[in-house]
Amino acid sequence: MTYQLILGDRAYSSWSLRGWLLFENFGLSADQRFVDFKPQSVAQQMADLAPARTVPTLITPEGTLIWDSLAIAEELATRHPKAGIWPQDPKLRATARTLAAEMHSGFGALRSDCPMNLRAAYANYAPPDDVRADVDRLDTVWRYALDMSGGPWLCSEYSAADVFFAPVAARIAGYGLKMSNTAQAYVDAHLNDPAFRRWRAMGLIQGADLPWYARDYARRDWPGPTVLAARAVDTGPSENATCPYSGKPVTHFMEMNARVFGFCNAFCRDKTVADPEAWPKFMALYCHAA
Repeated sequence: MTYQLILGDRAYSSWSLRGWLLFENFGLSADQRFVDFKPQSVAQQMADLAPARTVPTLITPEGTLIWDSLAIAEELATRHPKAGIWPQDPKLRATARTLAAEMHSGFGALRSDCPMNLRAAYANYAPPDDVRADVDRLDTVWRYALDMSGGPWLCSEYSAADVFFAPVAARIAGYGLKMSNTAQAYVDAHLNDPAFRRWRAMGLIQGADLPWYARDYARRDWPGPTVLAARAVDTGPSENATCPYSGKPVTHFMEMNARVFGFCNAFCRDKTVADPEAWPKFMALYCHAA
């Protein structure tokens, strides 16, 4: 038996991103099931998991349902004390828990006016006063933690506190909200986090564009790291005979720097095309074969 993790649309579901990062960035594994945001409400699609009604929901190996992301973090920390979900240092651990709890219950104006959309970055967004107040509060608490810990993450090493602020960092970046240099460097750390980049890459290529998350502002390029140029191609031959992720025979192909690589299905190929450097197994193949 293993964990089962129920998640929503990668491009839009900020809480799902938190649930996934709690596994991905702390070396934990789970079978994943995704709930499409388009055909029915999330609650309707999760009727078999009552009383859970939201994503993420975690099913423990013994079958217990946990449908709150902060509860998921605490339960995983209890079950996996060596994973580093919370800092070992008492002062840093208390700070991390305080920060995560404030994020869990606060910043409603920012979350409402600036929904997470990993497929879009906007220009000329003018935040109303309540959103600006939320951003200023984020700047304050981030600088407090970073000044105390020395960074680069809120409590020195990456912890659950950073997991909870990852979607907020995406909002700050996506809507071009102004922050202090210290806070902006923290946002940039999230945008450069390989796990965040993998989640976004998958969100770019899977799932429908949902108009209720879109905002009517001018678009600009995503402000994260520059992505290596790659493209899907119809045929090989490829330098590799088996998929770098599954080990299965290749059937789909991509080209990068005039070199062709193969994958076992379109999803494996397309997530790699979206951001090749986000995928260590592909980059190991790319560098080894060079």
